[in-house]
Amino acid sequence: YDSGVAMGSEMEGSQISPTFLVWAMADASGTPLQRLQVIKGWLEDGQAREQVYDVACADGKPVGSMSHRCPDSDSGVNLADCSVNTTVGSAELKTFWRDPEFDASAEAFYYVRALENPSCRWSTWDAIRAGVPPRSDLPATIQERAWSSPIWLRPSQI
Repeated sequence: YDSGVAMGSEMEGSQISPTFLVWAMADASGTPLQRLQVIKGWLEDGQAREQVYDVACADGKPVGSMSHRCPDSDSGVNLADCSVNTTVGSAELKTFWRDPEFDASAEAFYYVRALENPSCRWSTWDAIRAGVPPRSDLPATIQERAWSSPIWLRPSQI
């Protein structure tokens, strides 16, 4: 922890890829967690760039080494009553992660996003209560998420 920073802080002058402790717990009133992601943003040739890395997958599944993605989840939503499969997913996900494409000369930011398993959208709940089919112009399900404040990485000023 000696050289660590908290969410929302700046980190300066790292020549090696920083290591991030990524940790989230499921909301007691939500569905289980499906995955944790680190989102990296930077400028390249004056253009904003972004890369999304899955860093922890539910149920102990491994992250793809080349794709940086979790395998598809078997979670599902029963659209007749909005019940969800609570046996798939995790109550807690945590890992250490290091940027595999770190560039010590570039400014970047990193933030964490936690994604729950899918659940019914509010309009689907309303349709079930009203005894009518869900609206066809809206997705029947959503995937709730939470995210952290970013950590800004600044190269050393030489």
